[in-house]
Amino acid sequence: MAPQTKKTGKSANITKKFIINASQPASDKIFDVSAFEKYLNERIKVEGRVGNLGKTIEISQIGDGKVEIIAHNDLSGRYLKYLTKKFLKKMQLRDWLRVVSTSKGVYELKFFNVVNDEDAEDDE
Repeated sequence: MAPQTKKTGKSANITKKFIINASQPASDKIFDVSAFEKYLNERIKVEGRVGNLGKTIEISQIGDGKVEIIAHNDLSGRYLKYLTKKFLKKMQLRDWLRVVSTSKGVYELKFFNVVNDEDAEDDE
């Protein structure tokens, strides 16, 4: 007989904290933070269903242009990055902004670096 392995139940409360920092585009008034917060409330899936946040996920604005997501379940940062990109595409901002992870659990919206090619054209 093979030895039986004992399954352990879910670990004690998992609490993850994520921050999406959109202060730079919000200060330029091209990014609406409240609309983004509403979008996350409507789109985050819990147990395979949208609109099922309950008390497991809390979304709030902190400071100017920052959205804080506190999850008491197994929520991944990649999923939040995916939803942020989807929101940017919907608002037609995907060509100018990108989502960058600055540290663990912190994502920042940054402008693409646009280098002027005027100097190269003058040399020709």
